[in-house]
Amino acid sequence: MLKDLKNRLFGEEKRNEVADMVEMKNPLAPITMYTTRFCPYCMRARALFESKGVEYTDIPVDGNPALRQEMMEKAGRHTVPQIWIGEEHIGGCDELYQLERHGELDSRILSE
Repeated sequence: MLKDLKNRLFGEEKRNEVADMVEMKNPLAPITMYTTRFCPYCMRARALFESKGVEYTDIPVDGNPALRQEMMEKAGRHTVPQIWIGEEHIGGCDELYQLERHGELDSRILSE
């Protein structure tokens, strides 16, 4: 999983240069998503992270008004998914895929 991500981000030659540095710490920023089970946008967001082989914390809000309220207070939005990479609120599925289209998602997943 991590090796594939590093190869995609850095290429084989660059991966060898940074491999020791990256292996010394947890290189992936924590990903948190507030979701519902059957939301197609939530499914797309999960699929994108799974295709990259990265782990995420999925917080289901369906049937749990307290968790949905928590999400709305943190995000300022009521729709799902709401996604954070590290401490940064990315937004929803559309914003997530926009980062991917612009080639910015992988660099955000890697922690500094």
